[in-house]
Amino acid sequence: KFYKFAGEARTKVGAELNLIAKDRFEFCWITDFPFYEWNEEDKKIDFSHNPFSMPQGGMEALTGAKGRENLLALKAFQYDIVCNGVELSSGAIRNHKPEIMYKAFEIAGYDPEVVDAKFGGMIRALKCGAPPHGGIAPGVDRIVMLLCGEENLREVTMFPLNQQAQDLLMGAPSEATAKQLQELHIRLNLPK
Repeated sequence: KFYKFAGEARTKVGAELNLIAKDRFEFCWITDFPFYEWNEEDKKIDFSHNPFSMPQGGMEALTGAKGRENLLALKAFQYDIVCNGVELSSGAIRNHKPEIMYKAFEIAGYDPEVVDAKFGGMIRALKCGAPPHGGIAPGVDRIVMLLCGEENLREVTMFPLNQQAQDLLMGAPSEATAKQLQELHIRLNLPK
């Protein structure tokens, strides 16, 4: 996508022209994330990030937005805290109303039966009367990375994984036994 390329180009030009200050912390609180985006591959509206966030304006916003352009203009109650281009925290106000969740998924092309099949546990819990709720999860490891002047989380993580998601110190992951796979109802269909 163009915006990803533009962001990388801006960062590269800033670094080459020595415009990026390495000795300060610049914070940005990002809000008003788009709730939906256009999926060019499938030619349909899809969730841009977290489908379980509350759309700004609630049900009225979902039912009042007519046409693709207006649906794509809907915002979600989602937020990030970024420092020097590194995401430190991410959060949202969660959708706690089943009827809004069904409508949000309907706009993205999901029938109620599909929502029930995929997220039935959550829907049933919400029908019991979940209160409005939300939060934010700070990435302490990312904060430490910035404070230490590192560019890679592996440099500040106690037991880092390598590029293949292996913990070489602990020898993990180990191979699952047939009994473990059976307990989890996992059947392997490996290429021959």
